[in-house]
Amino acid sequence: MGRDVQQREFTHEDRQRYRQKVRRCLDVFALMLDELRFDSDHPLTGLEIELNIVDGAAAPAMKNAEILTYMASPLLQTELGQFNLEINVPPRLIGADGLSAYENGLKTTLAQLGDRAAKADAGIALIGILPTLGPEHMIEDNLSANPRYRLLNSQIMAERGEYMEIDIRGAERFSADMDSIAPEAACTSIQFHLQVSPEQFPAYWNASQAIVAAQIAVGANSPFAFGKRLWSETRIALFTQATDVRPEELKVQGVRPRVWFGERWITSIFDLFEENVRYFPPLLPLLDDEDPLEVLRGGGVPTLGELRLHNGTVYRWNRPVYDVMGGRPHLRVENRVLPAGPTVVDMMANAAFYYGLVRALAEEDRPVWTKLPFTAAEANFYSAARRGIDAVGQWPGESELKFTDLILDRLLPLAYEGLDRFGVEPEIRDRLLGIIERRCALRRTGATWQTVMVAKLEKSGLTRPDALREMLVRYRRHSVTNAPVHTWPLD
Repeated sequence: MGRDVQQREFTHEDRQRYRQKVRRCLDVFALMLDELRFDSDHPLTGLEIELNIVDGAAAPAMKNAEILTYMASPLLQTELGQFNLEINVPPRLIGADGLSAYENGLKTTLAQLGDRAAKADAGIALIGILPTLGPEHMIEDNLSANPRYRLLNSQIMAERGEYMEIDIRGAERFSADMDSIAPEAACTSIQFHLQVSPEQFPAYWNASQAIVAAQIAVGANSPFAFGKRLWSETRIALFTQATDVRPEELKVQGVRPRVWFGERWITSIFDLFEENVRYFPPLLPLLDDEDPLEVLRGGGVPTLGELRLHNGTVYRWNRPVYDVMGGRPHLRVENRVLPAGPTVVDMMANAAFYYGLVRALAEEDRPVWTKLPFTAAEANFYSAARRGIDAVGQWPGESELKFTDLILDRLLPLAYEGLDRFGVEPEIRDRLLGIIERRCALRRTGATWQTVMVAKLEKSGLTRPDALREMLVRYRRHSVTNAPVHTWPLD
């Protein structure tokens, strides 16, 4: 939801007009799927990476606006919390050396950002949840200055009508009532975008849903939140609860949460947009002047602003995206399940695994989603979020297997095949997917490194807060070397 808005109050008429406009946009989108050619001749990929900002004591630093005064770049923008920044990497093809180009560009950008952050007496942390964040940081005053964040906060809290309840039970338990959506800012991710045609979209989205558990199992990097060891990928639980507008009574009735896995395999991208409109009331009923039907009938390409804004407030783990670039419409799958970090090369290995695997599965003659119940895919997702590299789940032909075995025996060969179809250079393919293989073989991810390191530091006599702080200091030191996390020392 990147649209700039001004803080305001909404009337009943605003909401009624917006609902009508969203439905009009949905009708026009259906026409476009039948009548227009969407740009998919050279399917681009894209990356968005969310970062944390820390001070010299490894505590969160509320300095994103100050840092941007030292590094004004179209690639950078604020995120929800003042201790967050986001890098929007220019889209590109991943064939040939595209993945290496991503890696080199990111290393350069992060090095420059680190230098500029130092001018604000701050540094950058590539990590799913900053382990030194405390409940005391989760206040509305720490939201970024852009009015859209305050407006989103006021609308979510007004719809909920009571405190935001955070209650996560894992290896330990954290429970607290929060008076804002600031806990959402604790969750920093890397998002993979893949441009596809309308005809291809259902297969790529279904494939993306089927593999999220494998992605998390081998990519988890968020085991701590608010001083507690919780899930291997605690972001999944925290993000879900931090944006949950439902009071307890609506949860019991089965009302769907805005952070949503979904409930079925799809046959059209229209299914997802239609579900978003049917199931979720608008949070930000902001209208523009475009009549999408008039634009379409006049030979133009509608922006569908209201539909896109509404879509941006429904937080699917694999989100459908409609956009217009250069006067041509296109569609993307936005894969949102993985945390940031630990290093640039680790994130590029995760990208290679996702892009290669999703292409191979989407193009299979008998796709996995025709053999795997959707409920099993969802159960796999939560198993991986809780247990990470130790997760077990279901796959066609297997009622219970370790995800590390699934990845090594079945999924990695498919990922190699998919990257070959993209035209990725073999040396780059082998280097990046080799990182995934070694994580599985050694059973070491960012989450396991953090967990083992904190346990060792506590055993040496440090308190939990001091152990988390020292772990983060060492984590950041290793992160800037770009050595894959499975090679990091544990002493």
